[in-house]
Amino acid sequence: MAKPESKALQINSGLWLDRAGTSFLGGNRIALLEGIAQHGSISKAARAIPLSYKAAWDAVDTMNNLAEKPLVIRATGGQHGGGTQLTEYGQQLIQLYRQLETGQQRVLARMQAEIHDADRLNDLLKAIAMKTSARNQLRGTIKSIRKGAVNADVVLSLGDGLEIFANITNEAVTELALKRGREAIALIKSSFVLLSPDADIRISASNRLPGKVASITTGAVNSEVKLQLAGTRTLIAIVTNESLKTLKLKKGSDCCALINASHVLIAVND
Repeated sequence: MAKPESKALQINSGLWLDRAGTSFLGGNRIALLEGIAQHGSISKAARAIPLSYKAAWDAVDTMNNLAEKPLVIRATGGQHGGGTQLTEYGQQLIQLYRQLETGQQRVLARMQAEIHDADRLNDLLKAIAMKTSARNQLRGTIKSIRKGAVNADVVLSLGDGLEIFANITNEAVTELALKRGREAIALIKSSFVLLSPDADIRISASNRLPGKVASITTGAVNSEVKLQLAGTRTLIAIVTNESLKTLKLKKGSDCCALINASHVLIAVND
């Protein structure tokens, strides 16, 4: 039996822009932003991709949390009752991405023309994308570092008056080359976020982030609660349905996120 003829390997690469080592803008997110700019509606933009409404808002929240300026804002009032709008900064990022994409395609076309035996590279070429399970990724600037005997207290300024306190080892501070003024990202698992309607509750958690409940997604056992913090920042918490009932939380309720400093991880882009 004749051996099937091997098909030549083609070069194909997607373009991603990262912020501090975290995926920030890719093709689908750019398409979502362009759809929002065109329709003034995130639901219409999501259907055009296609993408679920929740996934679209999660993507928008991630982009706004990582960006130095908001990319998408909610507009209220107006002739059509408001909607979702792209900021000028968001429009600038779309233009930058499309320009980079054009340049990337030109480079790939030249590489493709010069490859003679691409199949031999098949075992050597592996795309490794490191992702994190932490739902909350908040970009900011290191405000201060105070070292102790073993651990260090790191304060990350998120803007809009928000700060995140992290307690990490001195070794980690050295390995990450952390210093005042450096950009970094706070990673927080949603299960590590405690919620309280009372911002003045007495608890040992170093982080107290006040906000309002933006949405609640109820599952069989647990619920996902999204908090709208100051500015465009959002935070996700996973709580049991029983806790949700006890706390009497609903959309629009005032709520405070409580997070231990030891539950905050710090990431940087080398």
